[in-house]
Amino acid sequence: MTYELAKHFPHEIIFQTEGPMITLYQPTHRRFPENKQDPIVFKNLLRDIDDALSLKYEKELVSTIMAPLYELEEDADFWNNTLDGIAVLGNQSQCVIYLLQETVNEFATVANSFHIKPLIKAFQSLENYQLLGLSRNSFSVYQGNRNRIMELKISSDTPTSLEDVLGEQKTESYLSHGSYGGASGNAMYHGHGDPKQETDIDTEKYFRYVDKFVYDNYSSKSKLPLIIVALGEYHSDFKNKSINPYLHEEGVAKSYESMDLDEIKEEVLEIIEPIHEAKIQELIDTFNQAESGSLGSSKVAKIASAAFDGRIDTVLIEENRIVGGKIDMETGEVKFGSIDSPDLDDILDDIAELVLMRKGDVFILPKDKMPSDTGVCAIFRY
Repeated sequence: MTYELAKHFPHEIIFQTEGPMITLYQPTHRRFPENKQDPIVFKNLLRDIDDALSLKYEKELVSTIMAPLYELEEDADFWNNTLDGIAVLGNQSQCVIYLLQETVNEFATVANSFHIKPLIKAFQSLENYQLLGLSRNSFSVYQGNRNRIMELKISSDTPTSLEDVLGEQKTESYLSHGSYGGASGNAMYHGHGDPKQETDIDTEKYFRYVDKFVYDNYSSKSKLPLIIVALGEYHSDFKNKSINPYLHEEGVAKSYESMDLDEIKEEVLEIIEPIHEAKIQELIDTFNQAESGSLGSSKVAKIASAAFDGRIDTVLIEENRIVGGKIDMETGEVKFGSIDSPDLDDILDDIAELVLMRKGDVFILPKDKMPSDTGVCAIFRY
């Protein structure tokens, strides 16, 4: 068994039930020399996992689970190409690695379920957005959050420049003839094409192509806010022609080609922060309304039971909050206890897994944004 680099969240591994489950989080570094310490930190975390497994399980099972982790430890190419953190989920049949664009706290545990709240936070749509860098001749697509921004790779065989997109469809100046040649009868040709008009027509064709490409390949799938970064003269032209419902009204009126990623991120944060706050407030308002109509709750046991029955539409979980115990996966009943007990885990994490498994939404919020003090709030389906 080897390890797999995950491309999406949630990965199917979090829904598996055969333990033991190992979870590891580690901050990493993008550049030398800071990243030289990352494999050493990883090795120390592996020692903790190996020790915890060896206390309860047979040597053969421990070796099976640990094999891809030790393989990862020796993979120099992996450690030279990390981002800001990694998450590792493993059991006896799979090992899945996430490269994260935000830092995480060191964490390693062996339990009967995975610890996924940091992963949910890293991938939740609340803090994510996409960018369209646009000029008259080219475009690029980016995705980011408050911490990082990265360019999304477009297949090399995809037309991206105006020349590649329009090709022979570019508007040509047209010629007409008139009998202005006198008695000789030779026709004289006069150009009637307006160069600016030709340019405008080509730009409109190109912008329509870009808009459809971005919607079909990115926005329709991610449903994230799309911010345009382009010279001011292109904003209204593009937005007036756009069919993308996720294109945000505000944009950055600068050339994306003249800025590096950090500069783009700083410009975009001023636009994204109000969007982020509005999304959180909408979730809070929806919960308060649901709770007042008996369609929401902040009681841990009640929410756990509803999650088990598949009755939760949306659950809000407090960031960094742990409620020790476990959910009986046969009955949905909750047992509270210390997180240090080898048979107990984080109930909030178990709730998150159940809600995701039943196709509900999970959002991780900071403590000061939570509408209750129990660490969890749920909006029921019915």
